[in-house]
Amino acid sequence: MQTHLETDRVLRSHVLWAMGGGLIPIPLLDIAAVTGIQLDMIKQLAALHDVDYSKESGKAFISALTGSTFAAIGASLFKAIPGVGSILGGLSMSALSGASTYAVGQVAVRHFASDGTLFNIDMEQAKSAYNQAFEKGKKYVADLEEEDTEDEAKDVFEMLEKLGKLRDEGVVTDAEFEEKKAELLSRV
Repeated sequence: MQTHLETDRVLRSHVLWAMGGGLIPIPLLDIAAVTGIQLDMIKQLAALHDVDYSKESGKAFISALTGSTFAAIGASLFKAIPGVGSILGGLSMSALSGASTYAVGQVAVRHFASDGTLFNIDMEQAKSAYNQAFEKGKKYVADLEEEDTEDEAKDVFEMLEKLGKLRDEGVVTDAEFEEKKAELLSRV
């Protein structure tokens, strides 16, 4: 059970890091960052499942799975267009990076759980599993984004409640309360 919880923690944290890496505004540097994040994820998952790991085998595993990164490269290069390109390219690259990282992690976990290693994987079967997991990864990323929005709204309302208590106790004035309230509500 502990391995399952740790696996979920590793997957989630690396998906979030990859989403952030996808936002790097410099074309191709974002892909390098996401690849590094995926390598670290594979290394941690291999350790959790007591599987031998080397950087070379991790790179081969990731590049074989993600293989045709033309869509990712396209989103990355789209960032080079001044203004709107960097915004739209960053958003699409963030989502693609998170979904891809989720898929790589899912394939690795399934393979490691069945006593597989980085050296004995059936790549055709793994690529098929990657493509299916990539589609699920898109939903996973969307759910993470929604969850973050809900958490932020919850934090704002908790701060408003505390601020209201401070106003009621006379620590802050009504004017200060209203000013801070407007600032907090603008975040939601």
